[in-house]
Amino acid sequence: MTDSRSLPLAGIRVLDFGHIVAGPFCVRMLADLGADVVKVETSTRQGRTGARRNRPRNAGASGRTPHLAQINRNRRSIDLNLKTERGRDIALQLIGVADVLVENFSSGVMERLGLGYESLAPLNPRLVYTSMSAFGHTGPRSGWTGMNVTLQACSGLMLATGEAGDPPIGISNSWNDYVGGLHAAVAIVGALDRRRVSGKGCHLDVSQFECSVATIGSLLLASAVSGQPPARLGSRSTETAPQGCYRCAGEDQWCAISVATDAQWRALVSVLGARAASLGTLGLASAAERLRHHDEIDAAITSWTSTLNPAEVERRLGALGVPAAAMRRGHDLTEVEEWRQILRPLEGPGSNGAKVIGLPFMFRGSAPVVATEAPRIGATGREALREWLQLDDGAIVELLPEVPA
Repeated sequence: MTDSRSLPLAGIRVLDFGHIVAGPFCVRMLADLGADVVKVETSTRQGRTGARRNRPRNAGASGRTPHLAQINRNRRSIDLNLKTERGRDIALQLIGVADVLVENFSSGVMERLGLGYESLAPLNPRLVYTSMSAFGHTGPRSGWTGMNVTLQACSGLMLATGEAGDPPIGISNSWNDYVGGLHAAVAIVGALDRRRVSGKGCHLDVSQFECSVATIGSLLLASAVSGQPPARLGSRSTETAPQGCYRCAGEDQWCAISVATDAQWRALVSVLGARAASLGTLGLASAAERLRHHDEIDAAITSWTSTLNPAEVERRLGALGVPAAAMRRGHDLTEVEEWRQILRPLEGPGSNGAKVIGLPFMFRGSAPVVATEAPRIGATGREALREWLQLDDGAIVELLPEVPA
């Protein structure tokens, strides 16, 4: 088990006002790095509280879904209704001793609750206050509401995915939320480092729209210069060939192949054998030549891959140094645990042997980061008040009288 005291953010207190995905994912990164996190949520509005909304079919009787386990792990929960004087008073006490505050409400929500940055900076000048709204807190769209699919459309991402001629295609799985959360986590770490020197906190104004734009920045700049929309290449590349996802033997079985060098191309041709005979007259020694004849090359590759299962294609090409990967589905990913142990057991009485995705990097020489289950709403609120505010049990009962000891 990893000692959290040895992690980079050990001793940093994070107050989590996040909901849905973006905020909770950002905070989960901080928690995995050792931060002490208290999540502020309310049992009066569970439909929009964190990842607890929209309970999917695979949620158990407790309502604890895999999504909740993945996003809201490694933190405590305090049940506060911020629209009441008592709820705001407790929140202000916690904010007074916090290092970081994270919220991803629409612009203006925290201000209306009396919890905006300008109100809180005098209370805690060292606070790194992190806002993660759709379009930021300034500019003509600061008051607009955004969701994953609308932000992808607005940023131009939808016209950079899919094949030529397809209608606009988005990326599912809350792409913008995860990208926004990752950018915010990096910004927070940077702000904390700057605070070590200056002694002062700041307001980080993260626009999830701009985070999406940043991921396709080179495509957008090239498009601005050419006056044409980004080319939609599907799985192909503008620089290397062949590249694509090729059908294999079996129902809906595929393997991705990407040939980046001339040496890799020669290795691929050696595997194709007689199936590459038709390509001999095309002059395919360079990537530029292969790009011009991509369709013919794809036909030859498919004639070979369609006779083999994806794992065999991956094995044969991998042995020759040709990048190849069988398309894996959820149940196939357990194999990843053998590579880097990214799947971690979820700890806690309600985990029921579940596993979650851990950090995609490791601290060499240290044990993997532990993942603890997301608490029920308010279940660890008294614990948070005891440790953060050094209150005795009598004072805590006065603040949270309805919470069982």
